[in-house]
Amino acid sequence: MIKPHGSDKLNPLYVQDKAEREKLTKEAAGLPSIVISSAAAGNAVMMGSGYFNPLTGFMNRADSLAVAEKMTTTKGLFWPVPIVNVVKDASAIKGAKRIALRDPNVEGNPVIAIQDVEAVEQFTTADMELMTDKIFRTRDPQHPGVGAFNSVGTTVISGPIKVLNFSYFQTEFPETFRTAYQIREAMSQMGWNKVVAFQTRNPMHRAHEELCRMAQEQLKTDGILIHMLLGKLKAGDIPADVRDASIRVMVEKYFPPRTVLITGYGFDMLYAGPREAVLHAVFRQNTGCTHLIVGRDHAGVGSYYGPFDAQTIFHNEVPKGALEIKIFDADHTAWSKKQNRVVMMRDVPDHKPEDFVMLSGTKVRAMLAAGEALPVEFSRPEVAKILMGFYQSERGKNAK
Repeated sequence: MIKPHGSDKLNPLYVQDKAEREKLTKEAAGLPSIVISSAAAGNAVMMGSGYFNPLTGFMNRADSLAVAEKMTTTKGLFWPVPIVNVVKDASAIKGAKRIALRDPNVEGNPVIAIQDVEAVEQFTTADMELMTDKIFRTRDPQHPGVGAFNSVGTTVISGPIKVLNFSYFQTEFPETFRTAYQIREAMSQMGWNKVVAFQTRNPMHRAHEELCRMAQEQLKTDGILIHMLLGKLKAGDIPADVRDASIRVMVEKYFPPRTVLITGYGFDMLYAGPREAVLHAVFRQNTGCTHLIVGRDHAGVGSYYGPFDAQTIFHNEVPKGALEIKIFDADHTAWSKKQNRVVMMRDVPDHKPEDFVMLSGTKVRAMLAAGEALPVEFSRPEVAKILMGFYQSERGKNAK
């Protein structure tokens, strides 16, 4: 395993000592408090988990702008996107030096973290435009990440935090949610040193399954980390519990034992394409992974990014030596009718479009909702069965 980003030792911000955590929880009850955004709660969970090592808290205005513009903090730490606590109205904590951050995603808004307030600043309109341009490469409000980023406010509260819990992720996904330090421990116990990570916010079909195998075989890794996003997604994306079930059945049936770790992390999807791909690399390095698969339209949405922009940023914009983790550049994968197996399209220049088994997302959803079996070349039947149950359930709800 490789060392964490920015430090020799992982520095998770979750308060692991039970007595100290209980003491801080009692203290929080008497502190000025504020309900933070879902994005900020996700940032707190990621810092608590060690995924955002070596950050010690939320960035201030200067660091946010520096990270957006050149992917480094004012002190020179490489980082791809601002990690901020932004609110619309900070009057409830005016003048406070220590505050309780309340979780918007759990009933009753319990305290998720305590923050020492170093500064309360305002992002200007120009600041927001610059950050939006740099992070998302578009200002289109229809882009789900742009819409979310620009809707939470412009008041930025910076300073170090101590995380008291992992929001709803640990309770709703007890078998899947894992911290970066838990993943490191699991890989160490299995004797894994060279590990390739696969990022997903979707169920895995045959092409994804084989892509993981290709990467493992070509890189000669000890194992594969399938690491799924468990936070909020745009409307229409498949819920985490359905994805989780479909991925688990695929791994159980079609991968050898002890070759795959199925885990998830608590973060809301940014849909920021290239910049989010770099963030994915940073926090996979913090789990100890040596490689990350970056495929076609990684972390993208719609047609906002070129199909391989998420690979290009690593080669053209990430400074040499900024990250220890390596990227496995993957092409689009699909079932070849000629070769009777999944291939990377770049490896079969003799193929024409009709030589592949390919289905659009719209077509897949329509078939599943109608109870039609997906081609076995496209999806494992066990995976398709779980997805079919979900889409038919959704169709039933919409019909009422």
